[in-house]
Amino acid sequence: MDFSKLRSLMVKEQIAARGVSSEAVLAALHNVPREAFVPIGSKQYAYDDGPLPIEAAQTISQPYIVALMTEALALRATDKVLEIGTGSGYAAAVLAEIAGDVYSVERIEILATTAARRLTELGYTNVHVLHADGTLGWPQHAPYDAIIVAAGAPEVPKTLKHQLKIGGRLVIPIGNEQRAQQLVRVTRSSDETFDTEELADVRFVPLVGREGWLP
Repeated sequence: MDFSKLRSLMVKEQIAARGVSSEAVLAALHNVPREAFVPIGSKQYAYDDGPLPIEAAQTISQPYIVALMTEALALRATDKVLEIGTGSGYAAAVLAEIAGDVYSVERIEILATTAARRLTELGYTNVHVLHADGTLGWPQHAPYDAIIVAAGAPEVPKTLKHQLKIGGRLVIPIGNEQRAQQLVRVTRSSDETFDTEELADVRFVPLVGREGWLP
């Protein structure tokens, strides 16, 4: 299969056509080989317009959702980003194409290990992966310019909010149901002030952890 051609069509028809206009985001989606982040038996579906199953009963998000969330972060080349939910590593690679450093936390050990190896093999030296409870962030490298959460939480974890820099942006799915959420962007405007904007209706796997859904 001509994955390069499929990737170009994905960016044009699934991403740009739906209103994602950031040149940096579009270039990142065009550069990252999504087929390298899906199971061998699913490679022919790598550029389909939807999520795909990966190991440990998790998913790799729909390309458009990855693009939408990344654009909402308004990343700069020098930004330090915290990602919660490494999964396959695909979104981390997209972030790494734009930002300076990406710190990604994954609670499922096999996913963290596999993603870290895959990202290293693909040359993403600015991505750092940790196996831990993502709802508690990665305090050693805080504060962050941006935080992105690839799982749905009942509310925004306080720990993550306080790992943002002043002016930092946090994008996360929030909802009382584990499989239906509202994607929101939280901007830290002062030490104790956070502004919230609603972006879209989404469906994510639950954010499991001390400040998310209980296991």
